[in-house]
Amino acid sequence: MNKLLSLCLAVMLLPLAVSANAKFVEGKHYQVIAEQASAKPAVKEYFSFYCGGCYGFEPVAQSLARKLPEGTEFKKVHVDFIRAASPEIQNMLARAYLVAKNMGKGDQVTMAIFNQIHRSRVPFVNEADVRNLMLLHDIDADEYEKAMRSFSVRGAASQMKKEQEELSKSRVLSSVPMLVVNDKYKIINEALNQRNLENELQELISYLLAKDA
Repeated sequence: MNKLLSLCLAVMLLPLAVSANAKFVEGKHYQVIAEQASAKPAVKEYFSFYCGGCYGFEPVAQSLARKLPEGTEFKKVHVDFIRAASPEIQNMLARAYLVAKNMGKGDQVTMAIFNQIHRSRVPFVNEADVRNLMLLHDIDADEYEKAMRSFSVRGAASQMKKEQEELSKSRVLSSVPMLVVNDKYKIINEALNQRNLENELQELISYLLAKDA
C-alpha cells in the first residue's frame, strides 16, 4: 500500500518536477543539508513569533500548508534565538502553539500571537498572559493547563529546541523564516521571485518532494 501511494504521488508530481528541473538549481534555490530524507514527506517551517519577517510570511505559510499533496505534513518549528523575550516566555508560546494545533486551532492561535506582538505591540510578560490569549479563542482553561504540562507537549517543544540547536551548530539555521523539505533540502528564499513568492515556493516544494518520492 505504501509503495502504491508513493507511486501515485510521484506520478501526480511528475509534470511539475519536469518543468521545475530546468528552473531550480541546487546551491542557488535550495541546499542539500542531509544525506537521508525523512521517512514520510514533510515540509518544516522554522520560525519565531518575535520575527517580523515570520509575521509577514505567515499567510503564505498557511496557504502553502493547505496546498501540499495528500500525505505531506506541514510542521512549524519555533526557535528561541531572537532576543525579544526570555527563553521561558518563548518556550511557553511554543507549547501554547502545540496545544492549539492539537486542538485544531493552530493557525488561528498562531495569528493571534503574531498580532498581539507585532500589531497590538502588547508583550507577553508571564504565563497568565499566554493563558488569557488562549482562553479568548474558546480553549477550555482546564484542558489548556493540563495539555501545557503534558509529556507530549513538553516533549515536542524540547524536540523543537533540539532541532534548532543541531541546525544552528551546523550553520544551516541562521535566520527565519526557513523552509526545509523532507529534512533534506533547505529552500533559499532570497533566490526566488519575491513578487510571485507563494507560487514559486509551491512549485519548488513540489519539485523537492518528487525527488524523494
